[in-house]
Amino acid sequence: MSVSELYSQYTRVWIPDPDEVWRSAELTKDYKEGDRSLQLRLEDETIREYPIDVQSNQLPFLRNPDILVGENDLTALSYLHEPAVLHNLKVRFLESNHIYTYCGIVLVAINPYEQLPIYGQDVIYAYSGQNMGDMDPHIFAVAEEAYKQMARDEKNQSIIVSGESGAGKTVSAKYAMRYFATVGGSASDTNIEEKVLASSPIMEAIGNAKTTRNDNSSRFGKYIQIGFDKRYHIIGANMRTYLLEKSRVVFQADDERNYHIFYQLCAAASLPEFKELALTCAEDFFYASQGGDTAIEGVDDADDFEKTRQAFTLLGVRDSHQISIFKIIASILHLGNVEIQAERDGDSCSISPQDEHLSNFCRLLGVEHSQMEHWLCHRKLVTTAETYVKTMSLQQVVNARNALAKHIYAQLFGWIVEHVNKALHTSLKQHSFIGVLDIYGFETFEINSFEQFCINYANEKLQQQFNSHVFKLEQEEYMKEQIPWTLIDFYDNQPCIDLIEAKLGILDLLDEECKVPKGTDQNWAQKLYDRHSSSQHFQKPRMSNTAFIVVHFADKVEYLSDGFLEKNRDTVYEEQINILKASKFPLVADLFHDEKDSAPAPTTTGKGSSSKINIRSARPQMKASNKEHKKTVGHQFRTSLHLLMETLNATTPHYVRCIKPNDEKLPFHFDPKRAVQQLRACGVLETIRISAAGYPSRWTYHDFFNRYRVLVKKRELANTDKKAICKSVLENLIKDPDKFQFGRTKIFFRAGQVAYLEKLRADRFRAATIMIQKTVRGWLQKVKYRRLKGATLTLQRYCRGHLARRLAEHLRRIRAAVVLQKQYRMRRARLAYCRVRTAAIVIQAFTRGMFVRRHYCQVLWEHKATIIQKHVRGWTARRHFLRLRGAAIVIQCAFRRLKAKQELKALKIEARSAEHLKRLNVGMENKVVQLQRKIDDQNKEFKTLSEQLSAVTSTHTMEVEKLKKELAHYQQSQSGDSSLRLQEEVESLRTELQRAHSERKILEDAHTREKDELRKRVADLEQENALLKDEKEQLNHQILCQSKDEFAQNSVKENLLMKKELEEERSRYQNLVKEYSRLEQRYDNLRDEMTIIKQTPGHRRNPSNQSSLESDSNYPSISTSEVGDTEDALQQVEEIGLEKAAMDLTVFLKLQKRVRELEQERKKLQVQLEKREQQDSRKVQMEQPKNDMDLDQDADLAYNSLKRQELESENKKLKNDLNELRKAVADQATQNNSTHSSPDSYSLLLNQLKLANEELEVRKEEVLILRTQIVSADQRRLAGKSTEPNIDARTSWPNSEKHVDQEDAIEAYHGVCQTNSKTEDWGYLNEDGELGLAYQGLKQVARLLEAQLQAQSREHEEEVEQLKAQVETLKEELDRQQQTFCQTLLLSPEAQVEFGVQQEISRLTNENLDLKELVEKLEKNERKLKKQLKIYMKKVQDLEAAQTLAQSEKKRHELNRQVTVQRKEKDFQGMLEYHKEDEALLIRNLVTELKPQTLAGSVPSLPAYILYMCIRHADYVNDDLRVHSLLTSTINGIKKVLKKHNDDFEMTTFWLSNTCRLLHCLKQYSGDEGFMTQNTAKQNEHCLKNFDLTEYRQVLSDLSIQIYQQLIKIAEGVLQPMIVSAMLENESIQGLSGVKPTGYRKRSSSMVDGENAYCLEAVIRQMNSFHTVMCDQGLDPEIILQVFKQLFYMITAVTLNNLLLRKDVCSWSTGMQLRYNISQLEEWLRGRNLHQSGAVQTMEPLIQAAQLLQLKKKTPEDAEAICSLCTSLSTQQIVKILNLYTPLNEFEERVTVGFIRTIQAQLQERNDPQQLLLDYKHMFPVLFPFNPSSLTMDSIHIPACLNLEFLSEV
Repeated sequence: MSVSELYSQYTRVWIPDPDEVWRSAELTKDYKEGDRSLQLRLEDETIREYPIDVQSNQLPFLRNPDILVGENDLTALSYLHEPAVLHNLKVRFLESNHIYTYCGIVLVAINPYEQLPIYGQDVIYAYSGQNMGDMDPHIFAVAEEAYKQMARDEKNQSIIVSGESGAGKTVSAKYAMRYFATVGGSASDTNIEEKVLASSPIMEAIGNAKTTRNDNSSRFGKYIQIGFDKRYHIIGANMRTYLLEKSRVVFQADDERNYHIFYQLCAAASLPEFKELALTCAEDFFYASQGGDTAIEGVDDADDFEKTRQAFTLLGVRDSHQISIFKIIASILHLGNVEIQAERDGDSCSISPQDEHLSNFCRLLGVEHSQMEHWLCHRKLVTTAETYVKTMSLQQVVNARNALAKHIYAQLFGWIVEHVNKALHTSLKQHSFIGVLDIYGFETFEINSFEQFCINYANEKLQQQFNSHVFKLEQEEYMKEQIPWTLIDFYDNQPCIDLIEAKLGILDLLDEECKVPKGTDQNWAQKLYDRHSSSQHFQKPRMSNTAFIVVHFADKVEYLSDGFLEKNRDTVYEEQINILKASKFPLVADLFHDEKDSAPAPTTTGKGSSSKINIRSARPQMKASNKEHKKTVGHQFRTSLHLLMETLNATTPHYVRCIKPNDEKLPFHFDPKRAVQQLRACGVLETIRISAAGYPSRWTYHDFFNRYRVLVKKRELANTDKKAICKSVLENLIKDPDKFQFGRTKIFFRAGQVAYLEKLRADRFRAATIMIQKTVRGWLQKVKYRRLKGATLTLQRYCRGHLARRLAEHLRRIRAAVVLQKQYRMRRARLAYCRVRTAAIVIQAFTRGMFVRRHYCQVLWEHKATIIQKHVRGWTARRHFLRLRGAAIVIQCAFRRLKAKQELKALKIEARSAEHLKRLNVGMENKVVQLQRKIDDQNKEFKTLSEQLSAVTSTHTMEVEKLKKELAHYQQSQSGDSSLRLQEEVESLRTELQRAHSERKILEDAHTREKDELRKRVADLEQENALLKDEKEQLNHQILCQSKDEFAQNSVKENLLMKKELEEERSRYQNLVKEYSRLEQRYDNLRDEMTIIKQTPGHRRNPSNQSSLESDSNYPSISTSEVGDTEDALQQVEEIGLEKAAMDLTVFLKLQKRVRELEQERKKLQVQLEKREQQDSRKVQMEQPKNDMDLDQDADLAYNSLKRQELESENKKLKNDLNELRKAVADQATQNNSTHSSPDSYSLLLNQLKLANEELEVRKEEVLILRTQIVSADQRRLAGKSTEPNIDARTSWPNSEKHVDQEDAIEAYHGVCQTNSKTEDWGYLNEDGELGLAYQGLKQVARLLEAQLQAQSREHEEEVEQLKAQVETLKEELDRQQQTFCQTLLLSPEAQVEFGVQQEISRLTNENLDLKELVEKLEKNERKLKKQLKIYMKKVQDLEAAQTLAQSEKKRHELNRQVTVQRKEKDFQGMLEYHKEDEALLIRNLVTELKPQTLAGSVPSLPAYILYMCIRHADYVNDDLRVHSLLTSTINGIKKVLKKHNDDFEMTTFWLSNTCRLLHCLKQYSGDEGFMTQNTAKQNEHCLKNFDLTEYRQVLSDLSIQIYQQLIKIAEGVLQPMIVSAMLENESIQGLSGVKPTGYRKRSSSMVDGENAYCLEAVIRQMNSFHTVMCDQGLDPEIILQVFKQLFYMITAVTLNNLLLRKDVCSWSTGMQLRYNISQLEEWLRGRNLHQSGAVQTMEPLIQAAQLLQLKKKTPEDAEAICSLCTSLSTQQIVKILNLYTPLNEFEERVTVGFIRTIQAQLQERNDPQQLLLDYKHMFPVLFPFNPSSLTMDSIHIPACLNLEFLSEV
């Protein structure tokens, strides 16, 4: 391919730019050979002419196709050069936010200056076990590659991290070590990472400082070796340090600081423990203030100092040593402030004895002040003859002081490093190690001194090793592919290294000049000019005679020779060291004694450097006798560097190059100039150049064929050999055979050839696209023409039809018009006639009506006049009649009054006469009383009548007076005209009458109107009230419905929350079970390791989270009162489901707490009762000697236990009665829905109390009667038998203190009676002793009854008080509710409804709690009674068996002849009996040696049924030891089997099924009603009778959880290697995806023809296998659903994590493939009826990720659609996928940065977790729902293949 073809129009190139280093441009014109310039168009559309050098003919670099931009590996670029590398890194860093990029074997890491969520545990697990090319570039990928090569090749590894200060070297090294600590062993076991991290604050404090480029720059290099054992677990670590910048202790440049520890110590100087250090602020000390500002923005030195002290303590540095360390550091600060005064002669100087800082220096170090003062200003010269003491000049003293300060700090630094190594050291044997080298990168400043020279020298050595390693790898690749090897010319920096370290090199000349007594830097520089001026790597500056230039591999560096000799000498005088050796502080003396005991260790590396360095160094043959150390700093650094290179050459190196993107530390800001400078310095471009010199682009034949098959001709595709097809294609396409080579498995291309092939491929696609477009456009035009023609014909047809229809319409309209005209004319004539006729009729009617009305009015007027006359005449006559009648009445009244007065007067006279009285009194004697009463009544009537009479009299008087006045007036006016007067009077009366009538009418009208208005208003108000009532009812109904809906919603939310909490609790519990099994496994592993002596070498990488299921320990017993209730609750959860259990969980916890409180209270009462009994017994013992004469008290003591038993029984009876009463009250209250106590229940209670009181009274009377009889009898007995000695009644009751039952007490009572009757003579009473026995018994009974009555009375009183208190409480509650009701009436209707609902909820909750408590008490009592019943039944059975045996024995003795007894055949009862010694054989045949295939075709879970039948027999014979032994052996046997077959899915499924079935059997036949609802009558007969195995149910449940977790682990182990290949890489839809060019890091799955790749069918086949095995073994369907839910979650997590960490699979075609694969999995779930398992919901994130890859990603509408669709993906995951999205060809477009920012802005409100990846190790909590069996035990047949002949059926 010619140059003119490459540089054609529209070709893009790179041209140099002073600001951006390289700038992109596009050719506007084809280039022809010989042209002196190129016509370019820049990206900002400006035209530019680029000149070309004709001699060199150097054309600008070509730009790679857009499809290759952003690649993970820089070597995948077709054009490999500096601008391509820089642009690729910039695009990845700024647009995709990818900080890691491969460059061949190098990992380029750009510091983002921002925390990224890519270093979590999930990311570590995602990279663990993956090949380096399988995932996106990451520091974890490099660490995994090193770990894998160490394990596979058994060779030590090294990770070399280099870069500028602030590039992120230390962070990268820390993450690498974190990865090793995670994958190499549990951090909790080794704590190596924690210890190394704990050393970080210490090393940063003593080795880091602020520079102009970094606030926390490491001023030393370190190499950390992490040791591993044979199993590749971390066992220890070791640290070496290199080139500590000691000069910083005494000198700092502007805007820089000394080491952090000095400022930290000054910040903490005010603490009490540091008062003796005599420190002040850092500005007061010369060594800490030379750089200017002593503070760093955002850094708290005091806080950092506290962290440093904590780190010292964590690493085991004692407090005394810490104080000593701080004293030494403080002494260095004081030493820098010592004032040195020059003498007049200039050759000597002195220090003031009163110098405070020198005194503090000597005090802190424990040395003599006078000696230190003397030897700071003098030196000793030793010759062969004598020794001289010589003074020093001021400059020499200052140099000696500075050298002493640097030496003290260097020794302290070494001591600290040594102690860090001791903390990280291990006594175990190290098998291999991985070293992490964190070393300074290439440095060049404005002024470069000795430190920069050493750093760049070290980088020259590292670059040489790097170049040779890269060259060797290239050579191995070519040789492996059998490609002819041609020598690649690469930069060899050996001449530069020889210039520095060879004989008479720069370092040799420097050491030689140091040995010269008066050597100077100028003389040394002159020697360099003379010696090396001819070297191509050495140059002399033009303007300086004290500087020199070294041409390094990265750049030219000019070094200033001033200070080289002094820094290289590092002169420390022996006299000063001897003073320090004599220090009274042990630590100070030890720091300097080490130098004499061992070889002079490199002061730059510190004492803590690896012991290997000291061992390799030879001990000097002669003791140094002069004042200076012999080895210079340069010699020591060269030696340690050689040792480092030996170590690195003996290991396999891995390179990490850290790049600092900008100097302002801005997040994701890229400075091209700084980046290019570092890329040149770190060797990345050299790697590119070496790769570009050969064949940088490499393709496997399979990938090449898939990518470029479009360039293959059709006839060539007939060949099945893809390699031959590739060869023929390349030979046809690329004519120059040197541009490519065919390897064994790959094709190698020169630089630019892949771009050429991509151009040909794009051209072919473009031509095909044009052809397709042409054909499609033609077809579209034809379709359009046919459509237009058809439309035209249709239009014509419709138009013609329309015209015909319009003509017919016109004719119809004409015909209709004629008809309308005819009808209209006819109608118009008829209407005219009708109008005239109607008018005539109307006129006639009106005329006739007028005449008739006129006649009617005349008749009416005459009639009305007649009526008026009639009424007037009648009124006049009536008026006259009334006036005459009134006058007659008045006259009659007056006359009658006169007659009455006369008669009254006569009666009064007659009454006074005696005759009248006699006549009246005849026969009236007996009626006086009646008459008197009548008189009283008459008097009352008389008073009333007299009052009425007086009122009438007064009225009459007034009327008389009025009549008199009228009569007088009438007499006066007698002379007038009577008629006129009468008329006037009539008129006045008439007017009055009319006025009265009018007023009455007005009043009546007003009354009627007001009444109507009131009625109307009342009706309106009633109607409005009815409407308001209806509206109120509607609103109440709505509010009630709404409140019910809200309540239902709140209930649903609470249920979901409780369900979630229950799931979390179950998950935590199962995690604890898992952790327990893991600890068991670890214990077993450690125990096994103790027995293993030798380990075979090899790669045995074990996961750190192995778990075991074996446990030989038995579970401890559990308290029945606590755990029993919990177990019952768990059973209820399993029965009624999660929702109801979640609803009642809070209530359950409250009730459980209440039960525990009651249990504790019961125990307390029991203890108090026991104490009371003990006190009573002690009192009895104390009173016993005093009461020897009192037989009554002895008998009373004999019946103590009887009394107590009677009292307890009576107490229980009364409590039961009280409970019944309470229950009756509660039932009545529940029925009435009221809080009032029921009258019936209260009356029932009163009746009970009344009956009890009556019974008490009756018993008291009986007791009194009996007592009187007994007392009289006792007096007679004492009179007759006073001399007989008393007998101690207690002698016949040796066990009276023991607790006895009621029946035993009654028997004891009769025994006492008999004993007393035997020992005492009662014959004096009567012959048979009835009275004595009666006396003795009645006396005791009386006392007992009296005590019982008293106790009952007290209890009754207490119960009455309690009931009264309850009544008062209820009254208060009623009052409170009434107040609440009154308050409620004041509220609005809505508030009333809401308040009522709240009140009802609270009431129902309280009632529910009470009912729950009551139910639980009843259940507990029921369980206790059942247990007692079982015990009594067992006792009865034993007694019956004993009686039967005794009778049979008796009959057998009675028989005189042998009788043959025939056994009656009985049915099989579902129990299996075995002997104790056969238990081990049973476990072996049924558990440990049983194969699942043996029971193929039999009843599923047969071993579980057999074990239960054995347990049932042990329960039947009441052998608890056998039950315990059998269950323990079974559990341990199952654990051993599962441990042995920890990778056998079928075996694990088999035992999971059997364990669950055994658990279900123990529940189904436990006797609990909750588990017996589905049992048949026959199954209920098989329940356990004697034992409650609740504790073992919990043990089996835990074992089932462990087996389930092992089952999931096995299934995940089988599926996990298939997932990525099947879901992401395999082409389910052929030809959809393409292969992009890859670089040095090839994907491991890109094999020949994909032979070893998995497809989706393989995954489905494997899951079919799992499903078949689980169904065949009879595993519960619910557990199968949970298994596949877990497996599908794992598939989703692994696939999504790989999608998030792989750029090559984030494309549209992958989204299509992924969606197709998901649909296949969903179809499989539906086909297996597993769609209800929730597996599809777990795949929702993966489904959304596939949709996200397929969606359009351009406009804001697209962004909104993505945000609404991807609800299961977090914001980080969405952004990550968009950043990773890669087009597979040039026809696709990349996702723009603006679109991603839009997505982030819309997703800001989401509260997503910060975790990027899904935790594929997360395990959902498993639930084992109760699944009873329909089989009965007697129907199970035991096959002979189990070898269980020793089991006998019962």
